[in-house]
Amino acid sequence: METLSLRQARRLALARAGLLKPEWTGMPTTARGRGPSARRACLEVVRRFGYLQLDSIGVAGARTQGLVLMSRLDGLDPSLAEELLQPGEPLFEYLGHEACWQPMEDWPLFEFRRSELRDVPRWGVFVADHRDVAEEILRRIEDEGPLRSLDFDSGRFGTNWQLKTATFVASGLWGMGELAIRERRSFQRVYDLTERVIPDDVRSQTMTFDRALPELVLKALDGHGWARPGTIADTWRLKGCGASIAEALGRLEEAGEVAACEVVDEVGGRTAGWVRNRDLELAGRLDRLRPRPDRGVLLSPFDPVLWDRQRVASLFGFDQVLEIYKPAKDRVYGYYCLPVLAGDGLVARVDLKCERKAGRIEVLSSRFEEDPPSSVHQEAVRTAVERHGRLLGMDVVW
Repeated sequence: METLSLRQARRLALARAGLLKPEWTGMPTTARGRGPSARRACLEVVRRFGYLQLDSIGVAGARTQGLVLMSRLDGLDPSLAEELLQPGEPLFEYLGHEACWQPMEDWPLFEFRRSELRDVPRWGVFVADHRDVAEEILRRIEDEGPLRSLDFDSGRFGTNWQLKTATFVASGLWGMGELAIRERRSFQRVYDLTERVIPDDVRSQTMTFDRALPELVLKALDGHGWARPGTIADTWRLKGCGASIAEALGRLEEAGEVAACEVVDEVGGRTAGWVRNRDLELAGRLDRLRPRPDRGVLLSPFDPVLWDRQRVASLFGFDQVLEIYKPAKDRVYGYYCLPVLAGDGLVARVDLKCERKAGRIEVLSSRFEEDPPSSVHQEAVRTAVERHGRLLGMDVVW
Protein backbone atom coordinates (compact mmCIF):
# COMPACT_ATOMS: atom_id res chain seq x y z
CA MET A 1 0.00 0.00 0.00
CA GLU A 2 1.44 3.34 -1.10
CA THR A 3 0.89 6.43 1.05
CA LEU A 4 0.79 10.16 0.39
CA SER A 5 0.74 12.96 2.91
CA LEU A 6 -2.22 15.29 2.78
CA ARG A 7 0.02 18.01 1.37
CA GLN A 8 1.33 15.71 -1.35
CA ALA A 9 -2.18 14.69 -2.38
CA ARG A 10 -3.37 18.29 -2.39
CA ARG A 11 -0.47 19.51 -4.51
CA LEU A 12 -0.78 16.54 -6.84
CA ALA A 13 -4.44 17.47 -7.34
CA LEU A 14 -3.45 21.02 -8.26
CA ALA A 15 -0.65 19.85 -10.56
CA ARG A 16 -2.90 17.45 -12.46
CA ALA A 17 -5.55 20.18 -12.61
CA GLY A 18 -3.13 22.55 -14.35
CA LEU A 19 -3.08 25.03 -11.47
CA LEU A 20 0.66 25.04 -10.75
CA LYS A 21 3.62 26.02 -12.91
CA PRO A 22 3.97 24.32 -16.33
CA GLU A 23 7.00 22.31 -15.22
CA TRP A 24 4.77 20.61 -12.64
CA THR A 25 1.62 20.30 -14.71
CA GLY A 26 2.78 19.71 -18.28
CA MET A 27 0.08 22.15 -19.39
CA PRO A 28 0.14 25.66 -20.87
CA THR A 29 -0.49 28.67 -18.64
CA THR A 30 -1.07 31.30 -21.32
CA ALA A 31 -3.38 31.63 -24.30
CA ARG A 32 -3.13 35.01 -25.91
CA GLY A 33 -6.41 36.20 -27.37
CA ARG A 34 -8.60 33.77 -29.27
CA GLY A 35 -6.49 32.56 -32.18
CA PRO A 36 -5.41 29.01 -33.15
CA SER A 37 -2.76 28.77 -30.40
CA ALA A 38 -5.30 29.84 -27.76
CA ARG A 39 -7.75 27.24 -29.04
CA ARG A 40 -5.07 24.55 -28.85
CA ALA A 41 -4.30 25.53 -25.27
CA CYS A 42 -8.00 25.26 -24.37
CA LEU A 43 -8.17 21.81 -25.94
CA GLU A 44 -5.19 20.71 -23.84
CA VAL A 45 -7.14 21.62 -20.71
CA VAL A 46 -10.18 19.68 -21.92
CA ARG A 47 -8.06 16.63 -22.71
CA ARG A 48 -6.39 16.67 -19.30
CA PHE A 49 -9.74 16.15 -17.55
CA GLY A 50 -11.60 14.49 -20.40
CA TYR A 51 -14.38 17.05 -20.07
CA LEU A 52 -15.24 20.73 -19.74
CA GLN A 53 -18.47 21.08 -17.78
CA LEU A 54 -21.08 23.50 -19.14
CA ASP A 55 -23.42 25.76 -17.23
CA SER A 56 -25.56 28.72 -18.22
CA ILE A 57 -24.92 31.04 -15.23
CA GLY A 58 -22.84 34.04 -16.28
CA VAL A 59 -23.34 36.44 -13.38
CA ALA A 60 -19.57 36.58 -12.70
CA GLY A 61 -18.87 37.74 -16.25
CA ALA A 62 -18.26 34.28 -17.76
CA ARG A 63 -19.96 30.90 -17.59
CA THR A 64 -18.20 28.02 -15.89
CA GLN A 65 -16.63 26.81 -19.14
CA GLY A 66 -14.94 30.19 -19.40
CA LEU A 67 -14.02 30.40 -15.72
CA VAL A 68 -12.27 27.02 -15.79
CA LEU A 69 -10.18 28.03 -18.79
CA MET A 70 -9.51 31.57 -17.52
CA SER A 71 -8.16 30.22 -14.23
CA ARG A 72 -5.50 28.27 -16.12
CA LEU A 73 -4.77 30.34 -19.22
CA ASP A 74 -3.67 33.90 -18.61
CA GLY A 75 -4.45 36.22 -21.51
CA LEU A 76 -7.32 34.11 -22.83
CA ASP A 77 -10.16 35.95 -24.54
CA PRO A 78 -13.13 34.58 -22.52
CA SER A 79 -15.41 34.67 -25.56
CA LEU A 80 -13.43 31.77 -27.04
CA ALA A 81 -14.70 29.53 -24.25
CA GLU A 82 -18.23 29.89 -25.65
CA GLU A 83 -17.18 28.87 -29.14
CA LEU A 84 -14.90 25.86 -28.70
CA LEU A 85 -17.51 23.47 -30.07
CA GLN A 86 -17.45 24.16 -33.78
CA PRO A 87 -17.76 22.02 -36.93
CA GLY A 88 -14.42 20.37 -37.58
CA GLU A 89 -13.07 20.85 -34.07
CA PRO A 90 -12.04 17.69 -32.15
CA LEU A 91 -14.80 18.02 -29.54
CA PHE A 92 -18.28 16.67 -29.01
CA GLU A 93 -20.93 17.48 -26.43
CA TYR A 94 -22.37 14.76 -24.27
CA LEU A 95 -23.21 13.57 -20.75
CA GLY A 96 -19.72 12.75 -19.56
CA HIS A 97 -19.37 14.21 -16.08
CA GLU A 98 -22.42 16.41 -16.57
CA ALA A 99 -23.30 18.12 -19.85
CA CYS A 100 -19.76 18.63 -21.14
CA TRP A 101 -17.57 19.21 -24.11
CA GLN A 102 -15.29 16.20 -24.51
CA PRO A 103 -12.40 15.13 -26.78
CA MET A 104 -13.71 13.61 -29.99
CA GLU A 105 -11.61 10.47 -29.55
CA ASP A 106 -13.64 9.63 -26.43
CA TRP A 107 -16.94 9.23 -28.31
CA PRO A 108 -16.68 5.39 -28.38
CA LEU A 109 -16.19 5.27 -24.60
CA PHE A 110 -19.79 6.36 -24.05
CA GLU A 111 -21.56 3.88 -26.29
CA PHE A 112 -22.74 2.15 -23.11
CA ARG A 113 -24.48 5.34 -21.99
CA ARG A 114 -26.15 5.92 -25.32
CA SER A 115 -27.47 2.36 -25.11
CA GLU A 116 -28.58 2.68 -21.49
CA LEU A 117 -30.52 5.88 -22.13
CA ARG A 118 -32.78 4.09 -24.61
CA ASP A 119 -34.49 2.44 -21.64
CA VAL A 120 -34.64 5.48 -19.34
CA PRO A 121 -38.03 7.27 -18.95
CA ARG A 122 -36.55 10.78 -19.24
CA TRP A 123 -34.80 9.82 -22.48
CA GLY A 124 -35.58 6.82 -24.66
CA VAL A 125 -39.02 6.05 -23.26
CA PHE A 126 -40.11 9.67 -23.71
CA VAL A 127 -38.91 9.61 -27.32
CA ALA A 128 -40.73 6.33 -27.96
CA ASP A 129 -43.94 7.81 -26.55
CA HIS A 130 -43.57 10.80 -28.92
CA ARG A 131 -42.12 9.07 -31.95
CA ASP A 132 -44.15 11.25 -34.34
CA VAL A 133 -42.39 14.34 -32.96
CA ALA A 134 -39.03 12.54 -33.16
CA GLU A 135 -39.53 11.58 -36.80
CA GLU A 136 -40.50 15.16 -37.67
CA ILE A 137 -37.36 16.50 -35.96
CA LEU A 138 -35.11 14.01 -37.76
CA ARG A 139 -36.80 14.66 -41.12
CA ARG A 140 -36.48 18.43 -40.85
CA ILE A 141 -32.84 18.32 -39.78
CA GLU A 142 -32.01 15.96 -42.64
CA ASP A 143 -33.75 18.25 -45.15
CA GLU A 144 -33.01 21.70 -43.71
CA GLY A 145 -29.72 21.21 -41.87
CA PRO A 146 -28.85 21.95 -38.22
CA LEU A 147 -31.70 23.31 -36.08
CA ARG A 148 -32.34 24.42 -32.50
CA SER A 149 -35.19 23.07 -30.42
CA LEU A 150 -36.88 26.47 -30.60
CA ASP A 151 -37.10 25.97 -34.38
CA PHE A 152 -39.68 23.23 -33.81
CA ASP A 153 -43.36 23.67 -33.07
CA SER A 154 -44.93 21.11 -30.78
CA GLY A 155 -47.36 20.72 -27.96
CA ARG A 156 -46.43 21.03 -24.32
CA PHE A 157 -46.69 18.74 -21.34
CA GLY A 158 -46.64 19.01 -17.55
CA THR A 159 -49.07 20.66 -15.20
CA ASN A 160 -46.76 23.29 -13.73
CA TRP A 161 -44.01 24.17 -16.18
CA GLN A 162 -45.73 23.37 -19.49
CA LEU A 163 -42.50 22.18 -21.08
CA LYS A 164 -42.12 21.99 -24.83
CA THR A 165 -42.36 18.40 -26.03
CA ALA A 166 -39.92 18.92 -28.93
CA THR A 167 -37.22 20.19 -26.56
CA PHE A 168 -37.31 16.96 -24.57
CA VAL A 169 -37.57 14.77 -27.65
CA ALA A 170 -34.53 16.42 -29.26
CA SER A 171 -32.63 16.02 -26.00
CA GLY A 172 -33.60 12.35 -25.88
CA LEU A 173 -32.46 11.77 -29.46
CA TRP A 174 -29.15 13.40 -28.53
CA GLY A 175 -28.75 11.23 -25.42
CA MET A 176 -29.32 8.07 -27.46
CA GLY A 177 -26.94 9.16 -30.22
CA GLU A 178 -29.48 9.72 -33.00
CA LEU A 179 -28.66 13.43 -32.95
CA ALA A 180 -25.47 15.28 -32.01
CA ILE A 181 -24.86 18.88 -31.01
CA ARG A 182 -23.04 20.65 -33.81
CA GLU A 183 -22.35 23.90 -31.96
CA ARG A 184 -23.92 26.36 -29.53
CA ARG A 185 -25.30 29.74 -30.48
CA SER A 186 -25.87 32.11 -27.56
CA PHE A 187 -25.53 28.94 -25.47
CA GLN A 188 -28.43 27.27 -27.33
CA ARG A 189 -27.81 23.78 -28.64
CA VAL A 190 -27.77 23.37 -32.41
CA TYR A 191 -28.70 19.79 -33.32
CA ASP A 192 -27.61 17.90 -36.41
CA LEU A 193 -27.61 14.29 -37.57
CA THR A 194 -24.88 12.39 -35.76
CA GLU A 195 -23.19 11.28 -38.97
CA ARG A 196 -22.69 14.94 -39.93
CA VAL A 197 -20.96 15.77 -36.62
CA ILE A 198 -19.04 12.68 -35.51
CA PRO A 199 -16.46 11.51 -38.10
CA ASP A 200 -17.02 8.08 -39.66
CA ASP A 201 -13.77 6.65 -38.29
CA VAL A 202 -14.84 7.59 -34.76
CA ARG A 203 -18.45 6.38 -35.07
CA SER A 204 -17.32 3.08 -36.52
CA GLN A 205 -15.43 2.16 -33.35
CA THR A 206 -17.39 -0.02 -30.98
CA MET A 207 -16.55 -0.44 -27.32
CA THR A 208 -18.30 -2.39 -24.61
CA PHE A 209 -18.66 -1.05 -21.09
CA ASP A 210 -16.06 -3.55 -19.84
CA ARG A 211 -13.54 -2.23 -22.34
CA ALA A 212 -14.41 1.42 -21.78
CA LEU A 213 -14.35 1.36 -17.98
CA PRO A 214 -10.56 0.98 -17.45
CA GLU A 215 -9.97 3.89 -19.82
CA LEU A 216 -12.50 6.01 -17.96
CA VAL A 217 -10.84 5.14 -14.65
CA LEU A 218 -7.45 6.24 -15.99
CA LYS A 219 -8.91 9.45 -17.39
CA ALA A 220 -10.46 10.25 -14.01
CA LEU A 221 -7.12 9.75 -12.26
CA ASP A 222 -5.37 11.81 -14.93
CA GLY A 223 -7.47 14.79 -13.89
CA HIS A 224 -7.56 14.19 -10.14
CA GLY A 225 -4.16 12.77 -9.29
CA TRP A 226 -5.23 10.78 -6.24
CA ALA A 227 -8.91 9.88 -5.86
CA ARG A 228 -11.28 7.71 -3.88
CA PRO A 229 -13.31 5.13 -5.84
CA GLY A 230 -16.40 7.27 -5.25
CA THR A 231 -14.76 10.26 -6.91
CA ILE A 232 -13.77 8.10 -9.88
CA ALA A 233 -17.37 6.92 -10.20
CA ASP A 234 -18.82 10.43 -9.90
CA THR A 235 -16.42 11.75 -12.54
CA TRP A 236 -18.38 9.81 -15.17
CA ARG A 237 -21.81 9.48 -13.49
CA LEU A 238 -21.24 5.77 -12.81
CA LYS A 239 -23.69 5.27 -9.98
CA GLY A 240 -24.15 1.68 -8.87
CA CYS A 241 -20.95 0.58 -10.61
CA GLY A 242 -18.76 0.21 -7.53
CA ALA A 243 -18.04 -3.49 -8.06
CA SER A 244 -17.15 -2.96 -11.73
CA ILE A 245 -14.86 -0.04 -10.87
CA ALA A 246 -13.13 -2.11 -8.18
CA GLU A 247 -12.57 -4.88 -10.71
CA ALA A 248 -11.20 -2.43 -13.29
CA LEU A 249 -8.85 -0.92 -10.69
CA GLY A 250 -7.62 -4.41 -9.83
CA ARG A 251 -6.84 -5.16 -13.47
CA LEU A 252 -5.07 -1.83 -13.88
CA GLU A 253 -3.06 -2.48 -10.72
CA GLU A 254 -1.92 -5.84 -12.09
CA ALA A 255 -0.90 -4.09 -15.31
CA GLY A 256 1.21 -1.59 -13.35
CA GLU A 257 -0.95 1.41 -14.31
CA VAL A 258 -2.33 2.34 -10.87
CA ALA A 259 -1.57 1.77 -7.21
CA ALA A 260 -3.74 1.56 -4.14
CA CYS A 261 -2.77 4.56 -2.04
CA GLU A 262 -3.80 5.95 1.34
CA VAL A 263 -3.68 9.65 2.14
CA VAL A 264 -2.48 10.24 5.68
CA ASP A 265 -3.64 13.45 7.34
CA GLU A 266 -1.93 15.47 10.08
CA VAL A 267 -3.36 13.38 12.92
CA GLY A 268 -2.70 10.02 11.31
CA GLY A 269 -6.12 9.47 9.77
CA ARG A 270 -6.05 7.45 6.57
CA THR A 271 -8.27 7.65 3.48
CA ALA A 272 -8.09 4.87 0.90
CA GLY A 273 -7.83 5.74 -2.74
CA TRP A 274 -5.92 5.22 -5.96
CA VAL A 275 -3.25 7.00 -7.95
CA ARG A 276 -1.52 6.45 -11.26
CA ASN A 277 1.94 4.93 -10.69
CA ARG A 278 3.56 7.60 -12.81
CA ASP A 279 2.20 10.31 -10.49
CA LEU A 280 3.76 8.92 -7.32
CA GLU A 281 7.19 10.30 -8.16
CA LEU A 282 5.64 13.66 -9.06
CA ALA A 283 3.86 13.77 -5.71
CA GLY A 284 7.19 13.28 -3.94
CA ARG A 285 8.77 16.18 -5.81
CA LEU A 286 5.76 18.41 -5.17
CA ASP A 287 6.21 17.90 -1.45
CA ARG A 288 9.37 20.01 -1.70
CA LEU A 289 7.72 22.68 -3.84
CA ARG A 290 7.25 26.14 -2.38
CA PRO A 291 4.14 27.57 -4.09
CA ARG A 292 3.94 31.34 -4.36
CA PRO A 293 1.32 32.40 -1.78
CA ASP A 294 0.93 35.94 -3.07
CA ARG A 295 -0.71 35.10 -6.41
CA GLY A 296 -4.40 34.34 -6.33
CA VAL A 297 -6.74 32.93 -8.96
CA LEU A 298 -10.52 32.53 -9.02
CA LEU A 299 -12.03 29.11 -9.54
CA SER A 300 -15.45 28.23 -10.90
CA PRO A 301 -17.67 26.48 -8.32
CA PHE A 302 -17.94 23.71 -10.94
CA ASP A 303 -14.15 23.46 -11.41
CA PRO A 304 -12.90 19.85 -11.61
CA VAL A 305 -10.99 20.50 -8.37
CA LEU A 306 -14.15 21.58 -6.54
CA TRP A 307 -17.24 19.64 -7.59
CA ASP A 308 -16.57 16.74 -5.17
CA ARG A 309 -17.44 18.45 -1.89
CA GLN A 310 -16.08 15.62 0.30
CA ARG A 311 -12.79 15.62 -1.58
CA VAL A 312 -12.42 19.41 -1.22
CA ALA A 313 -13.06 19.18 2.51
CA SER A 314 -10.51 16.37 2.88
CA LEU A 315 -7.71 17.86 0.78
CA PHE A 316 -8.19 21.58 1.42
CA GLY A 317 -10.20 21.82 4.64
CA PHE A 318 -12.66 23.96 2.65
CA ASP A 319 -16.45 23.73 2.77
CA GLN A 320 -17.43 24.11 -0.87
CA VAL A 321 -21.06 25.20 -1.01
CA LEU A 322 -23.19 26.41 -3.90
CA GLU A 323 -26.02 28.68 -2.84
CA ILE A 324 -27.73 29.50 -6.12
CA TYR A 325 -30.77 27.44 -5.12
CA LYS A 326 -31.14 29.01 -1.67
CA PRO A 327 -33.37 31.99 -0.95
CA ALA A 328 -31.27 35.14 -0.58
CA LYS A 329 -32.01 35.36 3.14
CA ASP A 330 -30.54 31.90 3.72
CA ARG A 331 -27.25 32.43 1.89
CA VAL A 332 -24.07 32.61 3.92
CA TYR A 333 -21.57 33.52 1.20
CA GLY A 334 -23.58 34.68 -1.82
CA TYR A 335 -25.37 33.59 -4.96
CA TYR A 336 -22.44 32.35 -7.06
CA CYS A 337 -19.25 32.44 -5.02
CA LEU A 338 -15.88 31.81 -6.62
CA PRO A 339 -13.25 30.24 -4.33
CA VAL A 340 -9.82 31.90 -4.35
CA LEU A 341 -6.80 29.63 -4.75
CA ALA A 342 -3.49 30.97 -3.41
CA GLY A 343 -0.41 28.77 -3.26
CA ASP A 344 -1.84 25.34 -2.48
CA GLY A 345 -4.78 26.53 -0.38
CA LEU A 346 -8.32 27.81 -0.83
CA VAL A 347 -8.12 31.00 1.21
CA ALA A 348 -11.33 32.90 0.48
CA ARG A 349 -14.39 33.18 -1.72
CA VAL A 350 -15.86 36.16 -3.54
CA ASP A 351 -19.33 36.86 -4.91
CA LEU A 352 -19.19 38.92 -8.09
CA LYS A 353 -21.76 40.62 -10.28
CA CYS A 354 -20.95 41.56 -13.85
CA GLU A 355 -22.57 44.74 -15.19
CA ARG A 356 -21.76 44.49 -18.87
CA LYS A 357 -23.29 47.74 -20.01
CA ALA A 358 -21.35 49.64 -17.36
CA GLY A 359 -18.20 47.66 -18.13
CA ARG A 360 -17.54 46.69 -14.56
CA ILE A 361 -17.37 43.80 -12.11
CA GLU A 362 -18.84 44.55 -8.69
CA VAL A 363 -17.49 42.67 -5.68
CA LEU A 364 -20.63 41.97 -3.66
CA SER A 365 -18.78 40.18 -0.89
CA SER A 366 -15.46 38.60 0.01
CA ARG A 367 -15.14 36.06 2.81
CA PHE A 368 -11.82 34.78 4.11
CA GLU A 369 -11.19 31.37 5.61
CA GLU A 370 -9.09 32.86 8.40
CA ASP A 371 -10.19 35.66 10.70
CA PRO A 372 -8.51 38.05 10.64
CA PRO A 373 -7.08 37.40 7.17
CA SER A 374 -3.36 37.73 6.62
CA SER A 375 -2.01 40.45 4.37
CA VAL A 376 -0.82 37.71 2.00
CA HIS A 377 -4.34 36.33 1.58
CA GLN A 378 -5.80 39.81 1.21
CA GLU A 379 -3.33 40.44 -1.59
CA ALA A 380 -4.21 37.07 -3.16
CA VAL A 381 -7.90 38.02 -3.31
CA ARG A 382 -7.11 41.42 -4.78
CA THR A 383 -4.80 39.87 -7.37
CA ALA A 384 -7.34 37.19 -8.30
CA VAL A 385 -10.26 39.56 -8.75
CA GLU A 386 -8.27 42.15 -10.68
CA ARG A 387 -6.88 39.43 -12.95
CA HIS A 388 -10.47 38.30 -13.59
CA GLY A 389 -11.52 41.84 -14.44
CA ARG A 390 -8.53 42.29 -16.74
CA LEU A 391 -9.34 39.14 -18.71
CA LEU A 392 -12.93 40.32 -19.12
CA GLY A 393 -11.83 43.85 -20.02
CA MET A 394 -13.83 45.33 -17.14
CA ASP A 395 -13.13 47.57 -14.19
CA VAL A 396 -13.41 46.10 -10.69
CA VAL A 397 -15.55 47.90 -8.15
CA TRP A 398 -14.86 46.91 -4.56
